Amino acid sequence: MSVYFISDIHGCYKEFKLLLKKSCFDDKKDFLWIAGDLVSRGPSSLKVIRYLYSLKKRVKIILGNHDLNLIAVYSGVRENKKENFFDEFLSAKDSLELINWLRCQSFLKIDEKRKIIMSHAGISPKWDIDTAKKCALEIEKCLSGKNYPSFLKFVFNNKINYWNLNLNTLDRLRYSINVFTRMRYCYPDGRLNLFCKESPNLVQYPLIPWFKMPYNFPKEYSVFFGHWSSLKGIKIPQPFFPLDNGCCWGGKLIMFRWEDKKYFSQSFQKNTN
Repeated sequence: MSVYFISDIHGCYKEFKLLLKKSCFDDKKDFLWIAGDLVSRGPSSLKVIRYLYSLKKRVKIILGNHDLNLIAVYSGVRENKKENFFDEFLSAKDSLELINWLRCQSFLKIDEKRKIIMSHAGISPKWDIDTAKKCALEIEKCLSGKNYPSFLKFVFNNKINYWNLNLNTLDRLRYSINVFTRMRYCYPDGRLNLFCKESPNLVQYPLIPWFKMPYNFPKEYSVFFGHWSSLKGIKIPQPFFPLDNGCCWGGKLIMFRWEDKKYFSQSFQKNTN
């Protein structure tokens, strides 16, 4: 049994299946951890979701910003834009079943035995592990509940970029979603910058990559995350493991096997999805 980590599949179904074959992933005994953004940008989001749904307990999924956007579009909270490539999914007969499964997925996974943390965008430098768990659970309860469209209608907000214990419930949820699904850079005081997407090589102080901020979780943990394709080629300090190599932009889909610390990659296949 092996544990594999991947992120930002973005509807690139053919590349995903080629990578699984290349890495010798066995869907009967291995486990696949996915750090979000299963859908959008690539043309085959429905195929990706259906395949992962078929894996059942062999897959552990974190929701990313694009997955959350799909749920919001499905519920009528957000507009379906052309670049999402959601039309096939939204018109599928099993779309409701798949959406109900998606919205019961996680925003944070922690393996205490292996000392692994996985999130789509990262972990707030203001949080310890217990706080991160509580904030993830709070979002998950709202998203999996019957009133999830109302939750999604009010929870997206760019202005909530700071953390303190006095945040009201809605602003705490807004901050948590911004951290788990959108964070890249922080300011020295820990506030989030939710707009800059550039490579750290092109960005100057006071913007600091979130993973270079002082952090509050034990150093023996390894942190897997996606979301940030412009980190490709950037040397990232351990214990951080970025997994987004921008396959949907013509880059590569990468996978990491925990047991032997080996990376596998699959290049974007132009016009073959």
